[in-house]
Amino acid sequence: MAEPAGRPTLSVGERLRPYRVILGARMRAQRQYRASFVTDIVGTLLVGVTEFAEVWGVFHNVPVFGGLTYGQAIVVFALSNLCFSLADMLVGHLDTLPQVIRAGQVDAYYVRPLPVLAQFMTSDISLRRIGRLAVALVLLVVGLAMAQVAWSPAKGALLVLSTVSGTVIFSALFTVAGGAQFFLINGPEFTNGFTYGGSYSAQQPQPIFPDPVRIFWTFVIPTAFVAYLPTIVLLDLPGDGFVPRWLAWASPAAALASCALAGLVWRFGTRHYQGGGG
Repeated sequence: MAEPAGRPTLSVGERLRPYRVILGARMRAQRQYRASFVTDIVGTLLVGVTEFAEVWGVFHNVPVFGGLTYGQAIVVFALSNLCFSLADMLVGHLDTLPQVIRAGQVDAYYVRPLPVLAQFMTSDISLRRIGRLAVALVLLVVGLAMAQVAWSPAKGALLVLSTVSGTVIFSALFTVAGGAQFFLINGPEFTNGFTYGGSYSAQQPQPIFPDPVRIFWTFVIPTAFVAYLPTIVLLDLPGDGFVPRWLAWASPAAALASCALAGLVWRFGTRHYQGGGG
């Protein structure tokens, strides 16, 4: 007697198809109202310009800040903003999780066949954040030109590696903040200190911080790996001796550690959740 056939094995494309359909529908919905869509993009563009105005203001008064000149500081600012903008576009909507939990709407995610985190990640993709992303890209090109980088294949690889790793690090921070909300619910300010506080830290030359703060933003929340450490290698800067320059190449390890922490916090959070109570 023949044994019953097992479950058919789905290809990677077939497994990803539900996510592609959901994301495609979300993006089409955002583009439907063009005037509102353009206004949102202009708003996020102004956010990027406003944040850069702080850097311009500092170097309008001092020629060197934290051991970096104006062009070198632009590279740090732009690279960190590029990574944060990409992460914010992909998973930044996890910030809305407290409202979803309080409304009791998160229960619906548990009964669907897709993983809970995957559903939240594909529940929205904010195309309006393209404005801030565009500002970061333009500033990165300008900063690299002003700093006169002596390009090599290794430096090109480091730039790509740092961008990918930095995006993953910020995405992990958003996921940690989301998982913590299952315990805090009404404490978004606490988690914002890690997400948006980490973004602000990554934009700055790290020598401006006291050593305990630098230890935190390098080895606890590894935002120093996003922009500052890659920049001192890209621009052939000596650094300040706090950490070795070769540590810039360890950004994938920092990203993997961040993902492991994010996975644990999210797992504990979703298992802790008992329901909306309604």
